[in-house]
Amino acid sequence: MALRGIFIISELTGPLAERIRAIQERFDPKMARQTPPHVTIAGSSGTGVIVPSTTAEELRAALDPIAATTPPLTLHFGAPQRFMQTNIVSLPLDPHGPLRELHDRIARSGLRFEQARFAFTPHCTLSFYPTLSPERLRELLSVRVAEPVALDRIEAYYTANPQPARKMYEGMLTGRSDPKSD
Repeated sequence: MALRGIFIISELTGPLAERIRAIQERFDPKMARQTPPHVTIAGSSGTGVIVPSTTAEELRAALDPIAATTPPLTLHFGAPQRFMQTNIVSLPLDPHGPLRELHDRIARSGLRFEQARFAFTPHCTLSFYPTLSPERLRELLSVRVAEPVALDRIEAYYTANPQPARKMYEGMLTGRSDPKSD
């Protein structure tokens, strides 16, 4: 099944991104080649994908004010989790607090979203494609990432699997948190 739409993510940077990339390369080399390590903020949960016909100008108009009034976020990953009834394993983030506020501001931005399939579950995917043996799954689920996660940007990627994703927007989180400014 091909998936088309626009997702909002935050690419990881620095040593943490290198560590996550190494984990992905070990457990899912195909995914590691296709996408940079990132936290998914909107599109796969909480909101559906942004409708594919959305333009870069519409994204900029909706997301620039949010990025300009949101400070960089420092968060912590939980223990890896297997997504229900799948072989997908990800590092979850707390779906409450500043990250939830950012997600909700994006959801209220005026962008058009398709129907959400899942509750808001911000995460960084470690393994997507392979079926892991019970031993490999146990090994991946035992991984711990203790260092803080610094999110300093939001990006919008147009995805039309199996084609490579295309970046349509990037905004640095540079402001102070003021959800009333939406």
